[in-house]
Order: sequence, then C-alpha cells, then structure tokens
Amino acid sequence: MKKHWLFAGLVLVLAVAGLAGCSNGAPSLNGEQVKISLASQQEGIWVNGTGKVSAVPDIAYLQLGVEAQAMTVSEARDQAAGAMEQVIQALKDNGIEEKDIQTQYFSINRVTRWDNTRQEEIFMGFRVNNTVTAKIRNIENSGAVIDAVATAGGDLTRINSIGFSIDDPKQYQEQARADAVADAAAKAKQLADAAGVKLSKPLYITENTYIPGPIFRQDLAVKEAAGVPAPETPISPGEMEISVNVQIAYGME
Repeated sequence: MKKHWLFAGLVLVLAVAGLAGCSNGAPSLNGEQVKISLASQQEGIWVNGTGKVSAVPDIAYLQLGVEAQAMTVSEARDQAAGAMEQVIQALKDNGIEEKDIQTQYFSINRVTRWDNTRQEEIFMGFRVNNTVTAKIRNIENSGAVIDAVATAGGDLTRINSIGFSIDDPKQYQEQARADAVADAAAKAKQLADAAGVKLSKPLYITENTYIPGPIFRQDLAVKEAAGVPAPETPISPGEMEISVNVQIAYGME
C-alpha cells in the first residue's frame, strides 16, 4: 500500500514539474497554454456611494372599516354589512375606483367580560369587524374622502390610519442612482490621489435601493360640534426619501 502512495506522489510531482518547465514560462496541458490567475477579488479600490432624493408622495392609502356589536351574530353582521355598504358607496362617490378598494380584515368574535362579584364570564354579544384599504390617487382629496366615509358609516365607522407613497418612483430612483455613482467616483478618486495611483475602469458594481413603503399615521379623528359643520379633515403628506447605495471596485494603473 505504501508503494502505491509513493508512486502517486511521484506522478503528481512530475506533472507539476512538467507544467512549470514549459516554454515561455507559461504552464501547458496537452500542448495548450493554461492561464493561472492568482488575482484576489479584493484588488483595486473599493468604495461605497450613496444618493438620496426627496419626493412628495402622490398617492394615499386609507385604512378604514366598520365595527358592529349585537347579541346575535346575524344582527351584528347585518349592521356591519349595511354600514360598510354605505362606506364603499361614499368612497366611490369621491372618485375611488372599485379596483382600488381591497378588504384587509374581516372577523366575527364572541364578546365577554369577567364579573368579579359573581366570579364568572358574562356574555356581551358578538362583534363584527370589516376593514378595507382604499387607494386615493388624488391625494389632495384625502381629507374629503375621510369626512365622507365618517358620515356614511356613522358611529360604526373606524378610520385606523392613512399612509402615503409614490405611485411611480422610477424617475427618483434614476436620479438617486446617478448621485450614488458620482459619490462613489469622487471617493475613489480621492483615495487614488492620496495613494499616488491612477484609476482605471470599474471592475465591479452593485446597488441597493430603498423605497419606503406607505408611512401610516394613526389616531385620525373626525369631530363635529353640535350644530356646527366641521372643517375638512386636514391631511399633509410631507416628503419621502428614496435612497440608492452602490458599491464599485475600480482597477488601478
């Protein structure tokens, strides 16, 4: 067995020696040159660049619904269904298309409370929750939509939150990407100048883009004093920030 191992080792040594001894100093195999690259992926100048662009949201997402409670399931369901029908109609009357109204949550739950005096659970009825999300494309109409929904659903209305987003962020992404590449190039040049080397073309580029999802704001309240028409609910979308981060590896001359 030891002789076999010795023979195999000798063959391996001879093979390596044959590669090393080929003409022009380049190894060959079966008469063809073999190119061996010992270059590390970490060679060159590696930098990160960041680009950020602020944009005003142009769509709103309104999370709203109805909640009804009664002693029977059918009664609670009927109340919730009637209120939701009015809410959906109010949304449509204010320019919200049916495709932009999506049910998010529906539940029917038994409601109880604990009576400490009697030390027993008291049945309180059944509660129905029905929640939808409405996409408001005319963001300036958000306040009017909220007011219309609150009136249509009455005391059963539940307005959970409103969020803002950008329907087509492509143009902002392109600007942020260009800024990120320029930022990386400036950093690479500064490093090259400090090190006394000259930059060549980029060898590697990768990016990460961050587009914030809808930013929801809670606790919307719609109030109306007795006999006094309430002003339209004020809604301010503010700004959102789209950022792109790139990593670039530059070669050196």
